[in-house]
Amino acid sequence: MRAIIPVAGLGKRLQPHTYSLPKVLLNVGGKPIIAHIIEKLLDEEVNKATFIIGYLGDKVIEYVTKKYPQLKSDFVKQEEMLGLGHAIHVAAPTFDDDEIFIILGDTIFDVDLKNVFKKKMTSLGTKTVDDPRRFGVAVIENGYIKRLVEKPQKPVSNLALVGLYYITNPDLLKECLNELFEKEIKTSGEYQLTDALQLMIEKGERVTTFSVEGWYDCGKPETLLSTNRYLLSKNGSSKKYENVVINPPVFIAESAVVKNSVIGPNTTISENCEIEDCIIKNSIIGADSVVKRSLLENSIIGSSALIKGRLNTLNAGDSSQIDFIN
Repeated sequence: MRAIIPVAGLGKRLQPHTYSLPKVLLNVGGKPIIAHIIEKLLDEEVNKATFIIGYLGDKVIEYVTKKYPQLKSDFVKQEEMLGLGHAIHVAAPTFDDDEIFIILGDTIFDVDLKNVFKKKMTSLGTKTVDDPRRFGVAVIENGYIKRLVEKPQKPVSNLALVGLYYITNPDLLKECLNELFEKEIKTSGEYQLTDALQLMIEKGERVTTFSVEGWYDCGKPETLLSTNRYLLSKNGSSKKYENVVINPPVFIAESAVVKNSVIGPNTTISENCEIEDCIIKNSIIGADSVVKRSLLENSIIGSSALIKGRLNTLNAGDSSQIDFIN
């Protein structure tokens, strides 16, 4: 099976961090977002992947090829941001005879995929939501999807598509994607994967759903921190430090130096950080950063930042230098 992973987005809602780093390489729960996705796929014996890259794509290529040489990786560039349907269309030349699994690059998920894959039937991951207007939604009839609607302004279903798509007929998907372009079928000015999947249904493909309760978005600062909390609750780790109070769950990289501080709960300290005389909770500190004499809460600090002083909440990008004079 081949995974198709779109990672070309600009990540505007996570600026300033995404000025210098692709969104999928931001740290959450002790490792980059994309690492959580790749390791889940490898656990499920998905060993081929196509990454649809764009902005800062070279950094994605470098990270994936060095960190996961066991994954057979292809990289294709999406030159224009024309929608998810366009992104998958760009990746279509890498499809082979196997089924494919599409997973959005800013989504961390917790679901038993083996049960999904063994049914050998095209199936879309869904979650019941209160407000479906931000999502594509599925209308179900007799256990199968009858209709897909992208971001409905009038409620037709509260069963939202969450960015996981198992496709057992990739040739038909390619045919329907081509039809979107031939007939200029767009929704909200973009080529939508939802519209291509609807064409598949109209051409006779039986499409079902699978429930995804463990679905964690990393697209905004508040959701990145929320996902960090969840991941740490499952896999937090830290060694003991002298004169340091650890309030779990936390993740502190082995290479980090922490002195005279209170860390946690829900805090990630990345590689080669230097933390001294701080209280840090519900925050993510990027690699190679130095934080001294600071109170941080609900904060995201980029890589190679220098923070000194006293503060409550901060959203500081890579290579920032902030010195609060007391």
